Amino acid sequence: MKTLFRGGRVLTPADPSATALLVDGDRIAWLGPDADAPASADRTVDLGGALVTPAFVDAHVHTTATGLTLQGLNLAGARSAGDVLDAVARHAEGLSPDAVVIGHGWDESGWADQATPTAAELDRAGGGRAVYLSRACVHAALVSTPLLTGAARAAPGYDESGWLRRDAHHVVREAAFAGVTGAQVRDAQRTALRRAAALGVAAVHECGGPGTSGEEDFTAALSHGPDFPEVYGLWGEPNAAAKARQLGARGAAGDLYADGALGARTAHVGDAYADGERGHGHGYLTAAQVAEHLVDCVRHRMQGGFHAIGDRAIATVLDGFAGAARVVGVDRLRAGRHRIEHAELLDKRMIARLVEFGVVASVQPAFDRLWGGEHGMYAQRLGAARAVAANPIASLAGVGVMLAFGSDSPVTDLDPWGTCRAALRHHNPVQRIGARAAFAAHSRGGWRAVGIDDEGVLNPGWSATFVVWDTRADLAGVLAGDESPAARVTVLRGRAIHTA
Repeated sequence: MKTLFRGGRVLTPADPSATALLVDGDRIAWLGPDADAPASADRTVDLGGALVTPAFVDAHVHTTATGLTLQGLNLAGARSAGDVLDAVARHAEGLSPDAVVIGHGWDESGWADQATPTAAELDRAGGGRAVYLSRACVHAALVSTPLLTGAARAAPGYDESGWLRRDAHHVVREAAFAGVTGAQVRDAQRTALRRAAALGVAAVHECGGPGTSGEEDFTAALSHGPDFPEVYGLWGEPNAAAKARQLGARGAAGDLYADGALGARTAHVGDAYADGERGHGHGYLTAAQVAEHLVDCVRHRMQGGFHAIGDRAIATVLDGFAGAARVVGVDRLRAGRHRIEHAELLDKRMIARLVEFGVVASVQPAFDRLWGGEHGMYAQRLGAARAVAANPIASLAGVGVMLAFGSDSPVTDLDPWGTCRAALRHHNPVQRIGARAAFAAHSRGGWRAVGIDDEGVLNPGWSATFVVWDTRADLAGVLAGDESPAARVTVLRGRAIHTA
């Protein structure tokens, strides 16, 4: 069937005056002004002046955790330990005595009193149940006494208070999620994917791996079919390119941890943290291990990648790229479009090495919106001078580093328009980019980051993957405001995956 959408404002590089497009099956057959529209359509849709854009791609998502947070205990609004305990108590009232209380999103860095609930206090609030509350960064958690098992106590990152990091956190996270059934996983994932589609997102990159999500959880995320956004899986496990392919992954990338997170003070940094225990965080990989993983990926023709936030972790990863290049050659390495997730603390030399090795920077502008500025979490953890240099989006874009924007949901909300605005309104004016560049990083950039070069632009002959937005504003007008338009319809290769 051929459908003509007319009377709108179509964002396309092919014809700036375009107000209409003709969709034939899964392709755009034509686009241009209404007056030139072909008469061959089987159906005509009047857009009523609405904006039509390529669909968004979210380049870093955890669908199960996102869905569980949307369905359950979201602590993002908590402003004190008391707020957390009250929310846990209310949530626990509706649960069976043997249920695990799973919550997410607390962030003490914005509290007037940054003291967090203890394990004993969570015992009381949860009615004796096991309680697992992941910090906003998901690299630390508050847990109750039933989860403070011998395995957790023996692992690095354990603390008797119940605030666990590093390996101890991975142990309790696995235990907490062990009780989530396969049916609950699939329901949570579909909740997340429906939410993404309703926000104009046609594809997501699911970032999994040991310590993040299990294999069954990961493969389930890839299997929801054509009525949902497409899911491109990235399985983060060292030297496991063959296994990643067997799991259905697009790459052996995603959450392969080179370090932790700034909020948990586990990101691997060169200069010590300015608060807390004033350590340097933790590096999980050596440069030799990074190189070995990349060589394995090249030989299996799989994309590789790493989670790296701190400057010391990023330097280690880039040293590993150099080591891999000595084995397979720079050209073969560049062809893989290998990735670094987050890449928050970079200097000019590191950025130059990203260009040298053709690395994709999968970044989250909302991190700066939430934690940047002179009084935000970055300033607390790093000091003001180092904080202002975090998330150097314009520096990356300015030298041609391939950018793919994402949310890291549930670390930040699924909010593609908000993500683009965050890139335009970076706390550091030097690191702000324009509306078109931000939108491209959150649309075509996400496709290119998984090796797909003919998506993300509305061109004749290209995929009919687009969104009709309930606004008469153009792209710049939408991003200049504070309100995001609603998606009337989200179309993925000619098929509506969301209709308002």
